[in-house]
Amino acid sequence: MATNKPKWIRKDLLGLGDLSREEIELILDTAYSFKEISTRQIKKVPALRGKMVVNLFYEPSTRTRVSFEVAAKRLSADVINVAVETSSVKKGETLADTGRNIQALKADIIVVRHNCSGAALMLARHLDISVVNAGDGWHEHPTQALLDIFTLKEKMGKISGLNVVIVGDIAHSRVARSNIWGLTKLGANVVVCAPPVLIPAAIEQMGVRISHNIEEALENADAVNVLRMQFERDELGAFPKQMEYFRNFGITKERLGKAKRDIIVMHPGPLNRGIEMSSEVADGANSVILEQVTNGIAVRMAVLFLVAQGREKSR
Repeated sequence: MATNKPKWIRKDLLGLGDLSREEIELILDTAYSFKEISTRQIKKVPALRGKMVVNLFYEPSTRTRVSFEVAAKRLSADVINVAVETSSVKKGETLADTGRNIQALKADIIVVRHNCSGAALMLARHLDISVVNAGDGWHEHPTQALLDIFTLKEKMGKISGLNVVIVGDIAHSRVARSNIWGLTKLGANVVVCAPPVLIPAAIEQMGVRISHNIEEALENADAVNVLRMQFERDELGAFPKQMEYFRNFGITKERLGKAKRDIIVMHPGPLNRGIEMSSEVADGANSVILEQVTNGIAVRMAVLFLVAQGREKSR
């Protein structure tokens, strides 16, 4: 019997902006099928046996890099982590040339994090092997958004119709952009909340509502995704001071007390306690921060598996 179940035909995952609702749902469904593997005594399947995954990170990372490494190994792939600080990049080698050399070493998938927006797209255009975007500049961080959405759907049973608040440094956040693309395509209502200086121009065109009042934003929220404040990007000194920000936008027990009792609190990490949220909230019953980390393995297993299949189909 014929079915309308979507198929993955892409060799790369570069962002959620160009994915359909059906493609996003396929990644989430695949992740659900992989999550059970992490509960087994032997946490491995042979899905990518004989494949090589290279983690190429030009920016610091703990959760994302380790999560991709664990995901690849649970699929039985060989994993190489390239330390950019001790690589030929320091001798002036371009990203494209680094990618071509990794391809020449017969790698199958490159997972790349770079400080320039569009870096993953550029690399994918130069290579025949699969490229997965692990964060490019201020552009997108698709797997973080996917694991956020996966966690939210796991807790709430759905995404469509949910009211989700994204609070914090929206202007510099690739996590926010990917979450907005994914959540709105799946039917969620998204509010972005931050001081005016941290709201990008024309963000309403992405289908979100803007609020500058955290209490008002939280009033009907089913979930709040709290972003890291990127004070290192405050070149003009325009950001609010840390304590001023926490006083006006920090997620506290008192603020949650006025929200829905079962509101879900999320954070992509790294978390700055006492700036973005209080420790009471971060460690409280509403927090799913560590569940997000766990779910990141299943989501990244799904992504690696699907792009590997997509590459085979594109040959």
